[in-house]
Amino acid sequence: MNATMRRNGYRADALIETLHTIQESFGFLDDVSLRFVADALRVAPSQVYGVATFYHFFNLKPQGKHVCSVCTGTACYIKGAGKILDAIKEQHGIEPGQTTPDGELSLLTVRCVGACGLAPAVVFDGQVIGNQDVEQTQARIEGWISHANS
Repeated sequence: MNATMRRNGYRADALIETLHTIQESFGFLDDVSLRFVADALRVAPSQVYGVATFYHFFNLKPQGKHVCSVCTGTACYIKGAGKILDAIKEQHGIEPGQTTPDGELSLLTVRCVGACGLAPAVVFDGQVIGNQDVEQTQARIEGWISHANS
């Protein structure tokens, strides 16, 4: 992270790149890291936190081994994303933003993944899959979990 800031001359416009570097290194952005970046780049902590919470690809806490992000944009929601989300919540006992106690699955929601023509879309470990339904989504998640328990 210091190398990223140094390469960019400790300029405030290196904020997003620096946050990416931290997340790539540690898997998430904790309060200590956010404060360090604010001090090093001489920007307000509220600005750093604002950027970290605005972009859905930044995580403020550790994620599970697998991440399932359900798109809740208008097209996806109308086509069944709410049902998919409810099924995951019920089956795994977690709410969006949470991780299962075994650390296998994190559930997230995102506003739009830009795949409205494929609604409803679900992002599985960074891969956007369209035209999902409850059964397909649950099968993908169960494949992750059963593979982990093998």
